Amino acid sequence: MADGDGPGVAAAAAASPQAPAPGPSPPPGWRERLRAGLMGTWASLWFVVGLGLLYALRVPLRLCENVAAVTVFLNSLTSKFYVALTGTCSLISGLIFIFEWWYFHKHGTSFIEQVSVNHLRPLMGGTERSMSEPASLSNSRESENSRQNVSECKVWRNPLNLFRGAEYRRLTWVTGKEPLTYYDMNLSAQDHQTFFTCDTDFLRPSDTVMQKAWRERNPLSRIKAAYQALELNNDCASAYILLAEEEATTIVDVEKLFKQALKAGETIYRRSQQCQHQSPQHEAQLRRDTNVLAYIKRRLAMCARKLGRIREAVKIMRDLMKEFPPLTMWNIHENLLESLLELQAYADVQAVLAKYDDISLPKSAAICYTAALLKTRTVSDKFSPEAASRRGLSTAEINAVEAIHRAVEFNPHVPKYLLEMKSLILPPEHIQKRGDSEAVAYAFFHLQHWKRIEGALNLLQCTWEGTFRMIPYPLEKGHLFHPYPSCTETADKELLPTFHQVSVYPKKELPFFIYFTAGLCSSTAMIALLTHQFPEIMGVFAKAVSMISRTCVEHL
Repeated sequence: MADGDGPGVAAAAAASPQAPAPGPSPPPGWRERLRAGLMGTWASLWFVVGLGLLYALRVPLRLCENVAAVTVFLNSLTSKFYVALTGTCSLISGLIFIFEWWYFHKHGTSFIEQVSVNHLRPLMGGTERSMSEPASLSNSRESENSRQNVSECKVWRNPLNLFRGAEYRRLTWVTGKEPLTYYDMNLSAQDHQTFFTCDTDFLRPSDTVMQKAWRERNPLSRIKAAYQALELNNDCASAYILLAEEEATTIVDVEKLFKQALKAGETIYRRSQQCQHQSPQHEAQLRRDTNVLAYIKRRLAMCARKLGRIREAVKIMRDLMKEFPPLTMWNIHENLLESLLELQAYADVQAVLAKYDDISLPKSAAICYTAALLKTRTVSDKFSPEAASRRGLSTAEINAVEAIHRAVEFNPHVPKYLLEMKSLILPPEHIQKRGDSEAVAYAFFHLQHWKRIEGALNLLQCTWEGTFRMIPYPLEKGHLFHPYPSCTETADKELLPTFHQVSVYPKKELPFFIYFTAGLCSSTAMIALLTHQFPEIMGVFAKAVSMISRTCVEHL
């Protein structure tokens, strides 16, 4: 479920301290090393014993006579048999190859390897759990890992999400493509029900209508319900919000509707403040009306930013952060950072980063890359790779490179969008932190700020790939952050439209069995073709192979 289901959840998430990056695991003890050595020794010993038994029983088993009989049988076979045999092998291995390829692209792992690990390994005596590790400790580690995976895969609301009617729908009109996925819009519907409804909506008919409107899947039905709510109550702020988000086709029209919503929202908010201590129901109404008012002011600030009134937008955002400090789940400081960068007020940007780029708060691509941009700005105009290789990096350049490495480790997908190595799309309404969806959302708004600073993209291009040399195994350990989560690809595929190719990090290597089946299919198909075209030559080759094998057995 999307982040921001309520102020309490968001505050708890923001207040939870970030755990330090895990360090390297302790070296194994002498018992583990001895056990590993003995396991390797026993495997070699069994192999030698098997060869010895085969040599000792060569006479009772009449190996030479059996090999000779097999050789005579093979020599009597015609080329048509070998063509049929190799052709059948090629067909079967080709089918296995196609299935392995499909299974890998769908599930990210090899089917044969998965079956071997899950079913064959226990039969052969392999165990998943160490003998020396207690079951309780193993269970506690598994539960801790599962909790970490849940927190890593958390989906967050995009603080810079666009307006559906005035911006997202324009892409549909022009290209016929849908910029938002059903999963993304469903998360937004859940957010709207959480922010703009409460248990006492039945007391006001207009709120009852809007409660149903937020659950509607059809946009036209939602807009119709909003008009019905306004007929019942002309001061229904949530109805104005829905019309501004989904019906208005220009930012000017959006701003007009949000100003009407602000007037209605302030009236309802003052009324709720006066009655908040009367009952728990009134407290719930105040929380709902607070969410409505804060949402309206934030969207008005975004309208002012889009219409070029940037200082007005900055003032609204600063006042909003002072008036409602608990509402951190909307990440209003990221809107403020982008507006301050547009004003080129870098000292104010640094002040905001000093407050929010803290170890106790969740990180984001906007925070990490903005910090890197500020440090890059001090050296990028004079930076030259040739000069740096001759004289070495200065202290300021080292700080800038380290900041870039830190940002790239947090989200490795961003540089390709900033360097325009990959095309941008409209950002989704929700993002997966450290994923491709967050990279799209960041680059969509911040690419212009990197271009404005001379040499910033040049420094980024020269240094960003050096991050991966510090993290040889990104899925197993991290350098400055937690290990890169393995669940971002799945979430990004749900959040981003199908016409966008999702960026995957790290690139998954093809399993061994895909190469093996592809080689087997190709080689057997080639042998079948050669046997069909040159039966005499292949017959001589088969006889030579059988004679060599017979000679080797006789020498034993």
